[in-house]
Amino acid sequence: MTGSDVPPATFRLGYVPGVTPTKWVRLWKERLPRVTLDLIQVTAAEAAALVRDGQADAALLRLPIDRTGLHAIPLYSETTVVVVPKDHVVTAVEEATLEDLADELMLHPLDDTLDWQGPPGRVIDERPATTANAIELVAAGTGLLVVPQSLARLHHRKDLTYRPLVDAPESAVSLSWPEDETTELMEQFIGIVRGRTVNSTRGPAVAKPAPKKRQQTSTPPKPKAGNKRGKPRRRS
Repeated sequence: MTGSDVPPATFRLGYVPGVTPTKWVRLWKERLPRVTLDLIQVTAAEAAALVRDGQADAALLRLPIDRTGLHAIPLYSETTVVVVPKDHVVTAVEEATLEDLADELMLHPLDDTLDWQGPPGRVIDERPATTANAIELVAAGTGLLVVPQSLARLHHRKDLTYRPLVDAPESAVSLSWPEDETTELMEQFIGIVRGRTVNSTRGPAVAKPAPKKRQQTSTPPKPKAGNKRGKPRRRS
C-alpha cells in the first residue's frame, strides 16, 4: 500500500439536531479504534452544504434535501408530533389528527424539516427563525408547533408536552455523502449504520480453498476363501 492509499486518520461526520449517533459512534470505536470519528453538529439548513463543500465526509440529516452531487441512504422515519402547553385540550387524546388542529394558531419555523407546504390550522405569518425559537413561543401561548418527535424531546420543557400527529408527513433521517467520494472509511460507516457485522463484506467473496482429498492407501486385497483340498492318502 502506497502513502496515497493510506486512509486519513479522521472521519468527519455531521449531524443535525435531534439525531443521536451514539450507537454508531460506539461501533466505530470498536471496529476502527485508530481512526478518530470527528462529530460536527450542524443545522438542518446547512447539513447538505457541509458535505457538498467538503467540510464533512458524511452527514446524518433529514430529507428532503437538494441531492445534487450527493448520495443519500434513508435510515429511518420519525413519528411527527404536535407540541402543546400541558393544559391544552389536545392533551385529552392519545393521538391527534390534522383536523384536530384546524382552528389552532400554528407556528411554522424557517428550519422546518417536514415535507409539506406548511402546518394545518391558522398559520401565523411571522415565522420563527428556528425550532428552538418556536418552542419558546409555544410556551408563551402564541401557537402550537408540529415537529419530528426527536426535536420535541430535544427541546423538552416542563410546561409543554406533545401528542403523535397520525396523518402528518414524517421526517426521514438519511446518511448523505458526496457522489464521487465513496472512500474505504465511508464504506465502513455505511456498513455500521446498515447493521452489517464485522465479517460481512460488499466486495467479492473470497474463494475458499478446496478441501484436501484424503489420500487413499492401497492395501493388497484379501485372498478369496477357497476349498482347501488335502493330499490323497496312499493306500498300502
